[in-house]
Amino acid sequence: MNKTVNINLANTFFHIDEEAYAKLRRYLEAIKRSFSGTSGSDEIISDIEARIAELFIEKMQNDRQVITQKEVDEVITVMGQPEDYMVDEDIFEDAPSSSSKAKSKGKKLYRNIDEKYIGGVCSGLEYYLGFDALWIRLIFLFLAIFTGFGFIAYILLWILVPEATTTSQKLDMRGEDINISNIERKVKEGFDDVAEKIKNVDYEAVGDKVKKGGKTIFDSLGDVILFLFKVFGKFIGVILIITGAASLIGLFIGMFTVSILDSVNIDGFNMYDLVNTTGIPIWLVSILGFFAFGIPFFFLLYLGLKIVVKNLKSIGLVTKLSLLGLWLIAVITLTVFGIKNGISHASTGSVSEEKELLIQPSDTLLISMNNSDEYNAVDNIHFGRMKLGYNDDEKKVLISKDVRFTVKKTRDSVMTIKVRKDADGSSYSNAREKARAIDYTYTTDANSLVLNDYLTTDASNKVMDQLIRITIYVPEGTVVRFESNAKYHLGYGMDYDRDLYQSDVVDYTWKMDDDGVLNCLDCPEEEEEDEDDGDDNAHIKIDENGIDIKAQDEDGSSFELKIDEDGVKVKADDSN
Repeated sequence: MNKTVNINLANTFFHIDEEAYAKLRRYLEAIKRSFSGTSGSDEIISDIEARIAELFIEKMQNDRQVITQKEVDEVITVMGQPEDYMVDEDIFEDAPSSSSKAKSKGKKLYRNIDEKYIGGVCSGLEYYLGFDALWIRLIFLFLAIFTGFGFIAYILLWILVPEATTTSQKLDMRGEDINISNIERKVKEGFDDVAEKIKNVDYEAVGDKVKKGGKTIFDSLGDVILFLFKVFGKFIGVILIITGAASLIGLFIGMFTVSILDSVNIDGFNMYDLVNTTGIPIWLVSILGFFAFGIPFFFLLYLGLKIVVKNLKSIGLVTKLSLLGLWLIAVITLTVFGIKNGISHASTGSVSEEKELLIQPSDTLLISMNNSDEYNAVDNIHFGRMKLGYNDDEKKVLISKDVRFTVKKTRDSVMTIKVRKDADGSSYSNAREKARAIDYTYTTDANSLVLNDYLTTDASNKVMDQLIRITIYVPEGTVVRFESNAKYHLGYGMDYDRDLYQSDVVDYTWKMDDDGVLNCLDCPEEEEEDEDDGDDNAHIKIDENGIDIKAQDEDGSSFELKIDEDGVKVKADDSN
């Protein structure tokens, strides 16, 4: 049973047993004596203690773990012994030999604030990637100007990558072993260029591996496979970073242009208001959309950075939960808005008006269409068959070409026209109200009926699938002809005595019969098909046994052809 004490090392609290504490205290005192009178000794000692605290934290599995003499020995092995306190070597008789070298660690990404222009990101990447900082800065500048990605990537790295403030972190950034001699040298050198030292450390590590010579071919193969997995992982990380950053840029630009620049206004029309029935402002929808789609892409970007950068600073659990909550709020709110907007089309209402046509066609009733060229329509903006335009009073209107008509037989001798207006709404009464707001007209002449091929409604009524269906009732015997411009507005409720395409109906003249069928008066005669009289004068039989052909003429002559496995047989009988 060992007694434990509590210590504060580099502002970090540790539990340590008494024997380990005594050894650690003697080690630190020896280091202090070694550097007494040395320039920058206080900074050297502070960095050494900070590094020892980091090593203890790496070895601890939980906060309540007690540091033993084993952990202290391992730390001393990594840090090494001061070169000038050999007089105190007797107090470290049981310490691990300082001749054994610790395994060199790889470089970590930090922001180099000593050589920074803005945040030290590019200078830190210079050590991590091995490229000159000037080229890295030019790449960020190029991407920022032409894609915007460079700006966002730099800001994210500035926020997420920690800065190298301590001597240990600066050594870690350069890939050097963090031990007493290196810390001392860095403090004395004022953190000058250490590229040659990094190379030397790498060569020494490789030399140690060669001297060991214990690797088998399977170990080497395993290293190759592990390397390939790491490269593949880095590639996936880069793909995630590019995908997340590009999506965030697109969403940000979309939110900015929609909510701030008001890009939904085209030629004086607010496109959002024409389809929105909820009353939710566009800026709120754009912000909610940015959060709903942008937060997942942010986490995708963050995951890519975690894969590529080993020591990336965590955004924290509170931030993650906050973003998750914000995402849920945005998704739920947008879903509610979508359902509410969809409900506005839940019902379809109709209003109808039937009037007598004061037409007495002396010869033929001519039906034609009047187009909507009189309206100043915005041709490049469509909502299905609906366009935007202005009426004679310069008032904004919606114009739809969804107009169809049919011709049917009247129940009496009076010619009438029935105009049915349809529209969608949140309820049946609301839909009928929208339908009543539709404007539609037609004109008549001595023997002609001119239908408008469009309907109009005030823009405030919004796009609610407005349409017009017309039924023209004519007495029996009425002759009807259609102008060519009516072929795209013919309905599907008319009966013809000919099987024609809808667009071909306008090419002929029709007459209403007693059964309500339009009979063609000038269609070409249909060719009569030859009918089989049903006798057995000729037949052809083809099966697995071969081919059997028999034919008999009206005068009694017959012909027979048979082809099978026995060959070809031909028989002809001329009774005449």
